Amino acid sequence: MNNKLSIQERFEFINNKIIKICQRIGRKENQISILPVSKNFTCNNIQEAQLLGFKRFGENRTQEIHSKYKELINKNIKWVMIGHLQKNKIKDIIEYIEEVQSLDSLELAQNLNNYLQKQNKTLNVMVQIKTSPEPSKYGLNPSDLISFLHKISDTTTHIKVIGLMTIAELTSDQNRIRECFRLTRKLLEQASKYNMPSVNLEHLSMGMSNDFEIAIEEGATEIRLGSSLFGNR
Repeated sequence: MNNKLSIQERFEFINNKIIKICQRIGRKENQISILPVSKNFTCNNIQEAQLLGFKRFGENRTQEIHSKYKELINKNIKWVMIGHLQKNKIKDIIEYIEEVQSLDSLELAQNLNNYLQKQNKTLNVMVQIKTSPEPSKYGLNPSDLISFLHKISDTTTHIKVIGLMTIAELTSDQNRIRECFRLTRKLLEQASKYNMPSVNLEHLSMGMSNDFEIAIEEGATEIRLGSSLFGNR
């Protein structure tokens, strides 16, 4: 995509692509939402995207959420943590975020819950599934999901699990990318059969700028877009 395009032009291009994919596979385009990933982009970029109707923005780093929140405090932005969250960083962002998509351990869940209890706040979370062998990728082992959800349901009071998130393997092999997304969808379907308090798996956060088309084909309800929406960082 031409890097000189405006955010509005990029959004229109992406939206047309989503419509065509949905028409081809028999999905409705309103079943897919875009989460703009504003990591390393400016507050001006974020406000430009706001004019297109975006209210939620994904960030990977606690420090960046903190600084952008302060600069955009009166702009009615909802911040979503999509990067790896260390338990010692929770206190830095807990009052700013409305969702965490990278929950991957019981220890993190319980630490989040402790902070949330003190603030009398409930937080939506997604469980990050590790579908890639890359050491740099975080996430829960797929085989541990059901027992993990039961433990979350039994031991936390201020967390609502609303879906699953994954980052596909970084590869040119589209079949391998598809396998990552398909596995996550199947896990959601399996886990949804269980009746667990505070667990309502409605969302699949899958797909980024380089692979969101495959993610939509495999059932993504939310795609996380950075450079394809904002341009090159």
